[in-house]
Amino acid sequence: MSHAAVWRPPSPWPARWMGPALWLGLAAFVGWNLWNLEVDAARVARGLARAGTVFGRAFPPDFQRWELLLEGIVESLQMATLSTALGTVLGIPVAIMAARNVAPLPVYAVGRGIVSVGRTFHEIIVAIILVKAVGFGPLAGMLTLTVNSLGFFSKLLAEQIEQIDRGQVEAVRATGAGRGAVLLYGVLPQVLPRIVGLTVYQWDIHLRQSTIIGIVGAGGIGTTLYNSFSRYDFDFTLAILLVIVAIVSLGEWVSAWARRRIQ
Repeated sequence: MSHAAVWRPPSPWPARWMGPALWLGLAAFVGWNLWNLEVDAARVARGLARAGTVFGRAFPPDFQRWELLLEGIVESLQMATLSTALGTVLGIPVAIMAARNVAPLPVYAVGRGIVSVGRTFHEIIVAIILVKAVGFGPLAGMLTLTVNSLGFFSKLLAEQIEQIDRGQVEAVRATGAGRGAVLLYGVLPQVLPRIVGLTVYQWDIHLRQSTIIGIVGAGGIGTTLYNSFSRYDFDFTLAILLVIVAIVSLGEWVSAWARRRIQ
């Protein structure tokens, strides 16, 4: 009596020993990293004790210096809003340059280069450079977030442009329109909802990033936080952290609400 052949899915490993070998190699790699980090149990215990002392000194939070809190919040909101607006204005032409289906090859190469540079460096590194260039304050922070937009916003918008309906573009081109008119009437209307959605999302991201880059002197509530840490003013530090959590949470809610309305 013959038995019907039963199909079995191929094994993801080329050999039976490959899976255990990979797991063993991963365990060895993790162990090697832990060894190089020189994790010291006594040092960790001392750190936990110090953390307990810091948290003990942070309660209750001190909101009496609300003027400094308000000044930092306003600076962060200004940095996030201005950098988002400037990043959108600069990011749209860069995205068009970085879209292969609408830009000539030399222009495409330049556009992709700008996007790559904008995405290469972390905002903290850019903030340090710009603080050295233009000095401490929100100007350095606003420029930092604008550079960050050129990488994030332009890349996502360029990918959206590359997925547009070619029929609408060809229809506009068939009327004898030039390259500028084709972009204005054939390309941008198809990606306009994406532009609005990315702008709102980028504002949300910039609001959070503005609290981080201030630690290196780029303005905003982050600078207020760093100064309070430097003075060991932990009760005021906790108040700042609570305000940051509230502002970021509110920004996320506004961003989500706006994106739902757009969609």
